[in-house]
Amino acid sequence: MSTAWVFPGQGSQTVGMGRDLYARSRAARAVFDEADAVLGLSITRLCFEGSEGELTATENAQPALLTMSIALLRALEEARGEPLPAPSAVAGHSLGEFSALVAGGALDFATALRLVRRRGELMAEAQEGSMAAVIGMSDGDLDQVCREVRDSLATHPEALNTVVVANYNAPDQLVISGSALAVEHAGLLAKVRGAKRVVPLKVSAAFHSPLMVHAAAGMARTIETAAIKALRVPLIANVTAKPLVTPDDVRREAVDQVTSPVRWIASVQHMAHDGVAAFLEFGPGKVLTGLIKRIVPHARLVNISNADDVRAFNVENS
Repeated sequence: MSTAWVFPGQGSQTVGMGRDLYARSRAARAVFDEADAVLGLSITRLCFEGSEGELTATENAQPALLTMSIALLRALEEARGEPLPAPSAVAGHSLGEFSALVAGGALDFATALRLVRRRGELMAEAQEGSMAAVIGMSDGDLDQVCREVRDSLATHPEALNTVVVANYNAPDQLVISGSALAVEHAGLLAKVRGAKRVVPLKVSAAFHSPLMVHAAAGMARTIETAAIKALRVPLIANVTAKPLVTPDDVRREAVDQVTSPVRWIASVQHMAHDGVAAFLEFGPGKVLTGLIKRIVPHARLVNISNADDVRAFNVENS
């Protein structure tokens, strides 16, 4: 059965994640210890003890989630006593692309840590805008809502008239991003047009929107000199929902995804069309497996989020 490995993004973090893994897996412990040493801050403490506010801060959440995902992958390999069979593809949601790049062999863990720490700092520096989840509305209808709101606010500066669809997560779950004013207007209009719910998200800025252009420029400078190898397996990109393989592909994606929407629906559909029938999620919670179930209902879905999951997977597949 053809399998893809997938990795969640910001918002999946939770205080306490990885504590059991650290206690029960030498390989996972080495990942957490390396993260502490590379960054010069205690990712281990942030993950295990919080506070929630510290862990949720963008510049901390991003390296913490990368660390957790790779620790789970290494713990599973350790439990098997050998590397896992190579997947047909890897993919990650937003930040999760960096975990996928490590898993796919393009980045070593230390390089990825430094990149996502800087990415988080750049995104946190934006400190403008907001995001909201829109439930029960088609992507075409929501795109139209955003266009109408931008037109209605066209006389305002860009910092006030920007609103776009930022995440195409599932057929019934989309996310809009932009200025607080435009997101509020778009949310109200979406409800009028039939959206079931509009839920403001607890974020510090308008991620995956044109308002992140300065963060994208900073990311371009940061990744220019990073050591990147060709991927051993294709990564299905957030921006294009098509495979990436070369280092130039990776550099371009790392910059473009900061301001571009996450096309998760199309990414999953691409993998399914190529024959992927099973998705293995490495990360806390079950965000991506929940989304994938709504995109490809008959896919086999497995989530590896803690030490018990590692043990159960190893028993079932031994």
